[in-house]
Order: sequence, then C-alpha cells, then structure tokens
Amino acid sequence: MEPVRILGRSSSHYTRMALIFAHELRVPFELAPIYDITSVDSATFADNPALKLPSMRRGGSTLFGSENICRALAELSDGKRRVVWPEELHSDVSRNAQELVATGMAIQVQLIFGTVINKLPADNTYFTKAKLGLEGAVRWLDAHLATALAALPAERDLSLFEVTLFCLIEHIAFRATLPLEPTPALVAFQRRFAERPSAKATVYRFDQPPGAAAGGTR
Repeated sequence: MEPVRILGRSSSHYTRMALIFAHELRVPFELAPIYDITSVDSATFADNPALKLPSMRRGGSTLFGSENICRALAELSDGKRRVVWPEELHSDVSRNAQELVATGMAIQVQLIFGTVINKLPADNTYFTKAKLGLEGAVRWLDAHLATALAALPAERDLSLFEVTLFCLIEHIAFRATLPLEPTPALVAFQRRFAERPSAKATVYRFDQPPGAAAGGTR
C-alpha cells in the first residue's frame, strides 16, 4: 500500500486522532506539517476551503476532517481491528460523553487561537464563557467516565470516543489550559491509554520549519 499523506500539526489534537488511528490500524502514512496555522490561503490547508486541518491525500483525492480520515483509514486497513464508532453508542451517557469531548476539542482551539496565538484578551466574555464551558465538560466527563466506558462494546480494539478523549485530555495538559488534578478519573484514563504504542509514537510537539530555531509555541 502506498503511504497516505496526512496534512496537519503534531501539536493538534485533531491531527493526533488521525495519527493514532493510522498507527493502530497499521496503515502506512507520512505527516506533512502545516507550519502556519494563521494562514488564510486554502492551499496551506490542502485546499480545504474552510481553512481547517487535518486533511489526508491518497492518490489524487483529498479528504477533509479528522473523523473522515479515521473512517477512511479503517477502510484502508485489513479490517481485523474492531473499531467502535459514535453511531454504535446507544445510551444517553455515552452519547453525551462523545458530544462533550467534541465540544471540548473545539473550545480548546477557540481558546488557543484567540488568546495564545492572537493575544486577544482572555477576560473577554467570549473566552471566559468558552473556558467555563470547557471546565464544565471536563468535570462532567470525569464524573461519568466509568459509565461511558462501560457502555462501549467489550470486544473492541479501538473506539473513536477513547481516542478523542485521550487526545483532548493530553492536549489540555500540553497547552496548560486547565488543571487536571480535580479530575482523577480522566487522569487515570489518560495514563492507561498513554501506554499504547500509538500514543507513544504521537506525543504532542511543535513542528519546526526547516532551518527554524527550536522552541516554537504555535
């Protein structure tokens, strides 16, 4: 199989979702870093008109979005790994958990892009409400994690919920967005998942353009 090309950032939780799936499903891939997240040129984002990442190129085709990429990687794999998708979640708790993880990931982008990259005032109502929403989502996930995990099919190798949750929790620590000490269930889950080879192979870091000095924060 020709390697697929994933265009994204090693510091992005959305990109990490795709990278973990590629590792877990043993699909050959290469990461093409997107260095300038502030670009308004769609060519920077693999011609995604929404100026979002990640994207995946295979052959002459380009696919937009992390979940789309994860599903495509599953189709490209040998099919021997049991993957649980959101449509297989049938309890309100498990569905709410997946929704709050997705919401939390989006809020983190909002906070980082607004207050860290663009240096906008963190005390603006737009950001203070967003951060309160992230805090609430994380507290809820901590309180309901055991029930949400128990609702997943026992026979599974991977689930979108667990991958996205891990990517979110590690990204909160990586970007120092919230203290995680008050959420021991999430911290314990993060530590367990972090032992997987796919997690160890995709640790968050800032991609450096060729010739750039180390230590970037964007």
